[in-house]
Amino acid sequence: MSKHKRVPLSLEFFPAKSPEVATRMVGVRQELSLLQPEFCSVTFGAGGTTQEGTFATLREMVAEGTAAASHLSCIGASKASIREQLAQLKAVGVKRIVALRGDLPSGYGVGGDFRFASDLVSFIRAETGNYFSLEVAAYPEVHPQAKSPAADMEAFATKARAGANSAITQYFFNADAYFRFRDEAVSMGVEIPIIPGIMPITNSTQLMRFSDSCGTEIPRWIRLRLQSFGEDTASIKAFGMEVVTDLCERLLKGGAPSLHFYTMNQSAPVLSLCSCLGLTPVVKSLSLEVAV
Repeated sequence: MSKHKRVPLSLEFFPAKSPEVATRMVGVRQELSLLQPEFCSVTFGAGGTTQEGTFATLREMVAEGTAAASHLSCIGASKASIREQLAQLKAVGVKRIVALRGDLPSGYGVGGDFRFASDLVSFIRAETGNYFSLEVAAYPEVHPQAKSPAADMEAFATKARAGANSAITQYFFNADAYFRFRDEAVSMGVEIPIIPGIMPITNSTQLMRFSDSCGTEIPRWIRLRLQSFGEDTASIKAFGMEVVTDLCERLLKGGAPSLHFYTMNQSAPVLSLCSCLGLTPVVKSLSLEVAV
């Protein structure tokens, strides 16, 4: 087991879809609080479709003493609606925002006052100064809608210059993609920390579906191994733990400033990963998982 110095961690959740799941999520957050995360973020559905659930989860987190961060997407939004949401976040006690362009639900026209996430970052800074710490997204393997890798890097640099404090990447399984992206950003004068987003591997079908939709590459050797396990869940999880632990080891050794875990509303995979990395004491209970 490798040992690292104390590494800052952050966690992502999505809003519960039912009162029953919301109740179970309290236990999941309690277990993950053992990691002492720097902050926990809550996703915001396409076009703000989960806004009510997002704010409810944020209120619960703040009441629990968690440093909560809200995703906030701007595509299709008006300045007035974003201004109102910023006021709501202040009222809830949230001081950190993951500022995203976001995607509209199918059937919606684009419209709105914002074209890019950089517009949202600039607007938040103009409206609230430095009240919020702002995270933005980064795509080491290139945003799936980018015109070119160069255009994607310029878009990222623009977000950083607009006033972002740090960036969180889309998940990936190729450490070299992260290092190349980070180094190119530095060469463009971007100085904000770029935090790797980490996705535990627990369900191969779900992972492949997510990856195909968001443009994340699953290296051929990983994809073939996962496919070879069929429905053998235990083997999938054991192999996934090995792959993602090795990835995190490389990232930390290469100077990654922090790790951001996409929890998928489950505690066991993240706790196990951190235990393998020597980032947390051994946790006795790893049982709590919440259905999506």
